Amino acid sequence: MAQSDAFFLIHNYNTVPDQLLSYCRPDNYAIVDCSDDGATPQKLQYGGYRVSFVPNTGHNITTYFAWFAAHYDALPPLVLTGKGNMIGRHVSAEYMDRVCGNTWFTYLYEERVARARYAKPSADPSAIPPQWHGSETIPVNVSAQQRTVANCHKHRNGQDACSIAFLATESHFLERNTSWYMDQPTHLWEYFGTYDELLTFIYRDPVLPRYVEFSPGACYILTRDQIRQHPPVFYRNLNRLMDYTLTPGFPAEAYLIERMLPVIYAERYEVNPWMNDETQFLRKIATAREAVLTRRQLEAAERARRNSGLPGLVRRTGRKILGRS
Repeated sequence: MAQSDAFFLIHNYNTVPDQLLSYCRPDNYAIVDCSDDGATPQKLQYGGYRVSFVPNTGHNITTYFAWFAAHYDALPPLVLTGKGNMIGRHVSAEYMDRVCGNTWFTYLYEERVARARYAKPSADPSAIPPQWHGSETIPVNVSAQQRTVANCHKHRNGQDACSIAFLATESHFLERNTSWYMDQPTHLWEYFGTYDELLTFIYRDPVLPRYVEFSPGACYILTRDQIRQHPPVFYRNLNRLMDYTLTPGFPAEAYLIERMLPVIYAERYEVNPWMNDETQFLRKIATAREAVLTRRQLEAAERARRNSGLPGLVRRTGRKILGRS
């Protein structure tokens, strides 16, 4: 079995990560465990594993960022950020065999189940009747097979507006930048509700992408230089956006940062000054939170107005705050 020269930084939850550790050189790892099953911490502690224990924040990114900040002056040349259950969940053993020896920035993700769905369709265009070529509509009285082929043709010609996700390679996942995942009752947000809002909060003049490319699961192989392009306070500040609650689940801002990790690790945008200053950062996010609360209050008032049939809310000037009726 191939082994990696990378230091394995393993976020662990309710598992003993022996399969992942088999790719690691002896003692060249750290397990950061947040298990809550009662048994796993004892197995790790009494089994002689190199383990530390932290409260569960609901996801793995805070583990990595906290470790970067705490070990900043002694970072190993190469770091693999992984999960204890990564093999079988985010990658296969066959994929790990191929990539674990990489010494460059590597996405530790493999899309097998939905590969055909997210890749370019391979339907034979000759099977599509000429009158459908370039058409936005497909007759309703066609067979299911003909409809599938026609829809594939529409996808091939850039006319498929339904799919939000794509594959660039087996490990590079692309998603339309719509922040669709922020509207979930199980994961609330207090500071930033869209990818673009957070990106422009962190960086001075970033490209606002039509698509985001990332590794679902936030697992990568990184170099020390990539981590050190930001100071420790940068990582600690970002963690403040991801660990402020577990009710009803972890903060939805973690979804935004998960998708932003390739930018954080690999791009060289100018960072806004408050990102590297704890006091400024706390002031800024307090202001952001107040703006969110104000917006939600106005939206709630507007919903109540619409339900009651009353006119729109009006400023002293007589101009409406929300609503047109």
